[in-house]
Amino acid sequence: MQADDARYLKRKYKGGSLDVHPTEKALVVQYEVEATILRETGDPMLGERKECQKIIRLKSLNSNTDIASLARKVVEECRLISPSRLPEVEQLLFYLQNRKKSAEKKEKKQIKPRDLTPFEGIELDEEANINSIDDYVELLYEDIPEKIRGATLILHLARNPDNLEELLQNETALGALARVLREDWKQSVDLATTIIYVFFCFSSFSQFHGLITHYKIGALCMSIIEHELKRYDLWQDELQKKKKADILSKEYEKALKKYHGLLTKQEQLLRVALYLLLNLSEDTRTELKMRNKNIVHLLVKTLDRDSEELLVLVVSFLKKLSIFLENKNDMAEIDTVEKLAKLVPCEHEDLLNVTLRLLLNLSFDTGLRSKMVQADLLPKLTSLLGDEAQRQIAMCILYHISMDDRFKSMFAYTDCIPQVMKMLFDCVEERIDAELISFCINLAANKRNAQIMCEGNGLKMLMKRALKLKDPLMMKMIRNISQHDGPSKNLFIDYVGDLAAQIGLKEEEEFVIECLGTLSNLTIPDLDWELVLKEYNLVPYLKDHLKPGSAEDDLILEVVIMIGTVSMDDSCAVMLAKSGIIPALIELLNAQQEDDEFVCQIVYVFYQMVFHQATRDVIIKETQAPAYLIDLMHDKNAEIRKVCDNTLDIIAEYDVEWGKKIQSEKFRWHNSQWLEMVENRQMDEAEPFMYGDDGEPFLQNGDILERPDLFYSADGIIPADGAISPEFFTDFQNGDLLGPQGFPSSEIKLFYSSEA
Repeated sequence: MQADDARYLKRKYKGGSLDVHPTEKALVVQYEVEATILRETGDPMLGERKECQKIIRLKSLNSNTDIASLARKVVEECRLISPSRLPEVEQLLFYLQNRKKSAEKKEKKQIKPRDLTPFEGIELDEEANINSIDDYVELLYEDIPEKIRGATLILHLARNPDNLEELLQNETALGALARVLREDWKQSVDLATTIIYVFFCFSSFSQFHGLITHYKIGALCMSIIEHELKRYDLWQDELQKKKKADILSKEYEKALKKYHGLLTKQEQLLRVALYLLLNLSEDTRTELKMRNKNIVHLLVKTLDRDSEELLVLVVSFLKKLSIFLENKNDMAEIDTVEKLAKLVPCEHEDLLNVTLRLLLNLSFDTGLRSKMVQADLLPKLTSLLGDEAQRQIAMCILYHISMDDRFKSMFAYTDCIPQVMKMLFDCVEERIDAELISFCINLAANKRNAQIMCEGNGLKMLMKRALKLKDPLMMKMIRNISQHDGPSKNLFIDYVGDLAAQIGLKEEEEFVIECLGTLSNLTIPDLDWELVLKEYNLVPYLKDHLKPGSAEDDLILEVVIMIGTVSMDDSCAVMLAKSGIIPALIELLNAQQEDDEFVCQIVYVFYQMVFHQATRDVIIKETQAPAYLIDLMHDKNAEIRKVCDNTLDIIAEYDVEWGKKIQSEKFRWHNSQWLEMVENRQMDEAEPFMYGDDGEPFLQNGDILERPDLFYSADGIIPADGAISPEFFTDFQNGDLLGPQGFPSSEIKLFYSSEA
């Protein structure tokens, strides 16, 4: 619209929200522009409404600035802010003045279009004008230098977002740019970079992505990047050849200088092309197309470069891609972790931060965690715990590594444990950061790590803090320390009373569980458990919490484990038996028979109690515990079978009747298939070996168990599992299994051997 038509255009500004800039010392004013075209009569003909924002930068703002004066000046100079909002402006300025400097240091330098400054060698002696766009398009039909000039002028227009809408309407200009890029990108890096830069400006806004897709710029950028990476490999090969051939000549120095010049231009091209692809990858469908064209391999290959600006972009792109399983798997197939490990640590804070974030994403994969350890990242990440800006991310990666039992011991050979212990004790908050305490819990699961944690007053300070704050997570860490045999376990003797005192109190259940678990780990010979149970009146608590439904299953299980630990003491076992705990355990066993952990721990209590004469008699003569153990003897869980067998062996040794029942049951179990076959055999099947000389049946089904000589070898060797008929011993001693000369009869058919 011409200047003399301005009377027909009416603009109306409407102020909106007012806020501070997230990273800069600036105010952000949101406002709305309503433009209306009027007829000569003054009636509205066409209207459009647009939301805009204005950034008021306050470079002079510092700790000594007079906020009231500055606020008045801002309101006076910016007509978008109503004078009535002066108090609000003052408040925002006061916030900016006092915003922490640490936040300013941590602010991330995000790559914006304006950061992609024009590369060296392109200077313009004129200012680009949107009204001359047709002239610039004409230059695209000339030779390479004119094409570069025309593309550069269009680029200057495109860098102003206000011109993008108008450029979008100019299909001739965009079509010409796309055609020139497709045909001539190999002839000039400057030309290719400039044209891609134009489309990059469009890619910064999602609504223009369809335009870029229409001209297939994304696919072209992929081809250009792949080609340039191959050129880079060729340059390096040629440079190495010249270095070997002309090591004493100036030719190598010339070649090296030329190489650096080419490298600078190429990296600018790669940067703008990759950034355009990164913007387009907002659409996951477009990202999938890139993945199919091997974008991950191209990005990982680019990690070999030295340009920090390019590396920030590449690693950011990889981080975005890594959240999808397929892309993560692509990264796992190549040496991604090894290349990233070279960037840790580095002086460029943004590059270090985004690299750590990518490693964190990758550390969820077990195989990639292993590669991180192999790439010697453990000591590098440990050293970053002292860097406040990177500490949190580094600790999260270390936490993931510590989840793997193979790598827990490696932390003992770094200064990681002293650092995290110091961080624990320096924490002034009641609740420690979840990442820190979780990391410590994992580390404490290793014996050597636990010993380092206990050095000095480590355990004392941990116990003091855990008991004071009733912190279940810190108590879980202490519990992990207590599970290791050796010097560290003996240190807990001083704290048995403190831990036992928590059991009877009405503390948080989660905290009590950890205290019980810690006490249960203290299998120390010198510890007088009887005195502890009496002093803190724990027997009623333990008995009451064995009732199904009396508490959460986790707490009941810890009570059972605790009973198993104290039952190692003879006097404690008697005390518990007299209190009626054994029937309570059997009742609990019935209620929790589907839970293998419960079953195993209850059977272990029985195992401990049959060691002692007093409790052994109670279990054997007054309860049905042996019968339950016989039923569990063939449980599908190997641990349960093992504990049952050991317990039943002891019972069989001390009680003849139960011994026969146990032996008979083992015999039946091991020969069940053969017994079933014989019992089901029809008597009318005339098998020669089933009848005597007189035609009468040699054996009746009911006589099977009366003839153990049919099932055993004559060696007299008792199998380790004890699966022998009780009557076998008597028969063997009477010589029933021997031939005429006292040797084993060769006519005996063997249906069972100790190897079965």
